[in-house]
Amino acid sequence: MNIIQFEDKPLAHYSYAIVSNGKMAIVDPTRNPEQYYLLAEKYNAKIIAIFETHPHADFVSSHLQLHNETGATIYTSKLVNANYPHNSFDDGDNLKMDGITFEAINTPGHSPDSITIIAKDEENNVAMFSGDTLFIGDVGRPDLREKAGNIKAKREELAKNMYHTIQNKFNNLPDDTVIYPTHGAGSLCGKNMSTDSSSTLKREREENWAFKGTSEDEFVTHILKDQPFIPSYFGYNVAINKNGAKNLKYNISKPLFRFKVDQLNNENTVLIDIRNQKVFKQNHLENAINIMANSENDKFETWLGSIIKPEEPFYVILDSIKNKEVILNRVAKIGYEKQLKGTLTLDNSNFSSTKILDINDFKNNPDNYTIIDIRNKSEIDNIKIFKNSISIPLNELRSSEGKVPLDKPIVVHCAGGYRSAIGSSILSKLIKSITIYDLSDYVNEFL
Repeated sequence: MNIIQFEDKPLAHYSYAIVSNGKMAIVDPTRNPEQYYLLAEKYNAKIIAIFETHPHADFVSSHLQLHNETGATIYTSKLVNANYPHNSFDDGDNLKMDGITFEAINTPGHSPDSITIIAKDEENNVAMFSGDTLFIGDVGRPDLREKAGNIKAKREELAKNMYHTIQNKFNNLPDDTVIYPTHGAGSLCGKNMSTDSSSTLKREREENWAFKGTSEDEFVTHILKDQPFIPSYFGYNVAINKNGAKNLKYNISKPLFRFKVDQLNNENTVLIDIRNQKVFKQNHLENAINIMANSENDKFETWLGSIIKPEEPFYVILDSIKNKEVILNRVAKIGYEKQLKGTLTLDNSNFSSTKILDINDFKNNPDNYTIIDIRNKSEIDNIKIFKNSISIPLNELRSSEGKVPLDKPIVVHCAGGYRSAIGSSILSKLIKSITIYDLSDYVNEFL
């Protein structure tokens, strides 16, 4: 069985292609289908099937575009009530692709409509494409569908569903079943995922907390505790994926582009500046928010979709024209391309700058500053870095006006410096009477 795994690092998303004798199936594809076409071309294969394990919350899938451009059939659970052409794929359903048989298992827990895809070949090799149900070292969170999708389920009900899925649904599968999840460490679809990109059912049965024989009540308590925040765009993406996204290239063309802007008079539209934080602090348009997108390691998509609400208009300020198409595609991965008003590059004018923290004064006189901790609640519960800091999670910072004392200069910190660049720029937009400082990576000196 020839399985090719694709990784989208910013979203910690894995998708898969299974190739056999000139035929190809795809599992949980990312927004841009080009990589699957290139692979099919390499193997001279025809794409015949696209499996959607559930309507994803954290990214927009290209299942409908793949169907429209290749004629491949989309397979998903009937419980999705999908509004795109598809074949239902639930318990007892199977698909034969040359020497590989795909079978469906309904595995509710992360969502009510989740399925796991089991692939078996003629040599009795077994692979499990577990979607957001079973991760490496964890299981999918059950609290994302209370306000999203055609089926609304309470988190407690889904947590119980997940318990019964893990206890009962995989019992007939052999220990050497290879597990291929849709997400890994860094995704907000779970809380304690491994950095490993695959595993075996034997290993998970031995090491994954969910298989440890806890009671249903203990399982529910554990899975609901300390889940990360839910970004603004998650429910929006569930709806897009239930309907099927429009063709990528059609949908991202053509937002306004302005080259070498010397001013921008649009106070009602948010400005997202993706440049390196040092460059940003030296010179930026007033009120811009600094969400860096310098590499695949930057969680630009997640934080864009957490800071900007669905349908809220925004501009993106680029570091270089050569990165325009890359950024357009990154914006489209979370379905925000239609609210992107335009991309800009700046000229050499003097705009605004950010004051740099005197780190020695801060170390010697911390009480002279108001310290804002923008980490997630679970991070703060684990370790509070500064005794007198005020906790306001980054995803709540834009609505924090009135919660921040204005009697001292403000220092913003996270756990490494990436999020504090966002947070300090947000507070600088909200608060004009007090100096806002970014602790940045100096936070490492206090850990």
